[in-house]
Amino acid sequence: MSDHHIESKTVLIAGGAKNLGGLLARDLASHGAAAIAIHYNSEASRQEAEATAAAVRDAGAQAHLFQADLTTADAAERLFADARQAMGRIDIAVNTVGRVLKKPFVEITEAEFDQMDAVNNKAAFFFLKEAGRTLSDNGKVCTLVTSLLGAFTPFYASYAGTKAPVEHYTRAAAKEFGERGISVTAIGPGPMDTPFFYPAESDDAVAYHKTAAALSPSSKTGLTDIEDIVPWIRFLVSDGWWMTGQTILVNGGYTTR
Repeated sequence: MSDHHIESKTVLIAGGAKNLGGLLARDLASHGAAAIAIHYNSEASRQEAEATAAAVRDAGAQAHLFQADLTTADAAERLFADARQAMGRIDIAVNTVGRVLKKPFVEITEAEFDQMDAVNNKAAFFFLKEAGRTLSDNGKVCTLVTSLLGAFTPFYASYAGTKAPVEHYTRAAAKEFGERGISVTAIGPGPMDTPFFYPAESDDAVAYHKTAAALSPSSKTGLTDIEDIVPWIRFLVSDGWWMTGQTILVNGGYTTR
């Protein structure tokens, strides 16, 4: 089998319990992945992680669950080590972890900034580091960022700002890991129709976002749906491997560079 297909590959998904990560786990299992390591953050998402694992097994793949707060280097190292031990190797690694804060710049506290920085920036850095140390030759790694990296907008300074470094990490890692055939990408979805979106937004902002993308009239919600993003991730970690070092905004025409 080619190095650039899903069949028989082993996959680690950070934030793989629910929403985008959960759908991705199910999708890759249905496309022939041999085993999927599903990371979830806390006890609060254990039940959803177990439901995703059951769906992965029903699709014919092995499923392994790992709980961890990935905001330390040690936790990232342990996750990759444990996943590799469970599956024998790691061929594909996807980090869907993120935290959103919509708040005026002058109201963001140091504690809020530190929390955003830990989840969106530090965790992403050490996930990529461990991917570089651990992935099989010709492996694939993809990080979820945000289409706000291409937007000129207020109130998301700490969110887009702490996702922004991942764009450079992606370039650097692609250069450094490329000699082993490992491709490194990032995908920036538009505002997504998930439970993370609505608590951060006012009603008028939700209404705006639902009409802001060029393709909003053709979308079931007007927003980016997780079903719109999963095929892009699947492509980039398989046949689309020749794309590396790039951050791609996938948002139905919500924003561009």
